[in-house]
Amino acid sequence: RELLRTTDPTEIAFATAHLEAEGIAFFVLDVHMSILEGGAGVLPRRLMVADRDHFMGRAILRDLGLEEEAVSIEVVQVVPAVH
Repeated sequence: RELLRTTDPTEIAFATAHLEAEGIAFFVLDVHMSILEGGAGVLPRRLMVADRDHFMGRAILRDLGLEEEAVSIEVVQVVPAVH
């Protein structure tokens, strides 16, 4: 589950160091996308954790001041249009 999305590689490094210290497994996606974008830093990297670790991961990011960058998934109910 996506925990963090950012174009700042230092935020990813900061967050992963703290997740690792807490024993939370993670995976960073889109690390090599800079090859496609020419190194401009436009495409964000995504920090992923298991569903079971998402709550604790969000708490860690909040404590680190990265809460604004954290990905919030909202559930949206789709209501069919009445014709």
